[in-house]
Amino acid sequence: MPSLVNKISGLYRGDKAEAFEGIPSMIDAKRACTRLVVGELGVEGDGQADPKHHGGADRVLHHFPREHYGQYRRWDMMQGFKDVPAMGENISTVGLDETQVNIGDIIAIGEVRLQVTQPRSPCFKLNHQFGHPEFALAMQTSGLCGWFYRVITPGEISLEDDIRLIERRTDISLREAMSIYFSPTFDAGAYDRLASCDGLAKSWVNSLQRRLESRKIEPWEMRLFGPNRP
Repeated sequence: MPSLVNKISGLYRGDKAEAFEGIPSMIDAKRACTRLVVGELGVEGDGQADPKHHGGADRVLHHFPREHYGQYRRWDMMQGFKDVPAMGENISTVGLDETQVNIGDIIAIGEVRLQVTQPRSPCFKLNHQFGHPEFALAMQTSGLCGWFYRVITPGEISLEDDIRLIERRTDISLREAMSIYFSPTFDAGAYDRLASCDGLAKSWVNSLQRRLESRKIEPWEMRLFGPNRP
């Protein structure tokens, strides 16, 4: 059994939406809390402004490594000082990143059991949040993106809980998944391998299957830069 034990450094929730270019967002809504009450489809007191692209059974909790903020600051990608939970995360940790976590991993946090479903697919709202027109592109390129969980066993998560790996079901890390999914080069073999991963979010599976059928990669400009790019 692979060993993966980590401590929580912060928990966050929020449901007050704001608007970016007329599109509602809750990226800046999260506030610190001592516990999360986690259900199969959501977190008590936590909301999603755009349920088509956020939330749902495959994206109940967003986990983001705190040290990534420092890297983005070193790259001069942030206007002013920004720190957790400015990414809209629910769970913050130090010492656990996308190279150590795999698609399909079964994770225990306190009494809650979770499955890793996908890396975060960055969108243009990050550009507004951090005051840089290419922040989302930088996240997509670097793979410093955080990840999402689906809920297997609901319950409460508290700041004192450990994060433990219970079962590893695939050999594709989140970093490799990002590299495959967002490579500008079409790779049918890699798409098939990723789409076959146990636990991969349905939206990613569908997207990969569409690529395999069309032999084309879908355009990313709208997601990365928004509807009002100069």
